[in-house]
This record gives sequence, C-alpha cells and structure tokens, in this order.
Amino acid sequence: MNTATQANRNVVTLVIQHKVRAQGLAHYEAWLKRTVSAARHQPGHLDVNVIRPDDGGRHFTTVVRFADAAQLQAWVNSAERQALVNEVLPLLEDGDHTQVHDDPEFWFTPPSTTAAQPPRWKQALLTYLVICPMTMVIPQLLAPFFMRYPQLGGPITGNLIANLFVILPVVFYIMPWVTRRCANWLRG
Repeated sequence: MNTATQANRNVVTLVIQHKVRAQGLAHYEAWLKRTVSAARHQPGHLDVNVIRPDDGGRHFTTVVRFADAAQLQAWVNSAERQALVNEVLPLLEDGDHTQVHDDPEFWFTPPSTTAAQPPRWKQALLTYLVICPMTMVIPQLLAPFFMRYPQLGGPITGNLIANLFVILPVVFYIMPWVTRRCANWLRG
C-alpha cells in the first residue's frame, strides 16, 4: 500500500444533521457560514460539504472531513465548537445530531446517513467523465509554460505539474459541484 493510500485511510468524516425551525432559516444560514469558516481553520481539516434541503425543506446535512480522528476529536471537543452548537440549538427542532465515519470516500457522500452509497460503476463513470477531459485540456494549456521553461516540461516534472493542475480543481471544486448536480442520477 502506498503512502497516499495509507494516509487516505486515516480520513474521518463528521456528518452533522440539523432540522431547522422554519422561522430560524435565515439565522441558521448565517450561523452555518461562520461555523464552516471556523472548521476550515482547524488543524487537519480537509474539506466541508453542506447539503442544503430541497425547496421548502429544513433538513441540512454538513459533512466535515479531517485528516485523522485525533484532529477531528479536537475540533468536536473545542470550546469554539461547543459555543457554536450552544448558539444554534434554539434554531433547531431536534438538536445537533452527529455521526463519525472513518471511510475515505469524499466525493460520493450520501445526502443522509440512511442513504446508500452510489453504485461503484456510477462513481467510476462520473469520475472518468470529469478527469478525462481535464487530462486532455490541462497539458495543452501548460504547453506554452513548458516551452518557456523546458526544464520543467520533462516526463517526470511535466507530469507532476500537469497532475497537480488536474487533481486540485477536481478534488476541491469540480467533483463536489458535479456530484451535487448529478445527485439524482447517482441515487437512482
């Protein structure tokens, strides 16, 4: 098992579910924005994904990923998070419900803890459809840079740089956006 795979196995996910009182939705959104920002500044924080309810709904699911269980636990037990939870409780109908998962899946998180993981073939197809065009376009976009700096365009360094420009936008922006847009197909 390579080092990246080993490190990825340490990833832990905190799933937070809230049912917001109808009159508290605007205040909840403001609270959520501050809370997400606070979580992003914690050691070991990897990413956060907020699954908002459909029109008229009030169930929010927030998925927060940390590099390892100790860093997640430090955030969960922190005075800052406790103060944020105490602040939001009056806005919630059923309290603050959390679950911790130690799976490394981070693109295809089900919208609720009772939902099944999408079939692997759908995950693979969607990932392929996102990554394949990126691996064709990014090297073309980087070609002028590599022509200007040929020492960086070699087979190893050129691939490392091109992969960086593929992986970062895919992981942090494109796949979360695409999986939200394709959620019905993934679940269907």
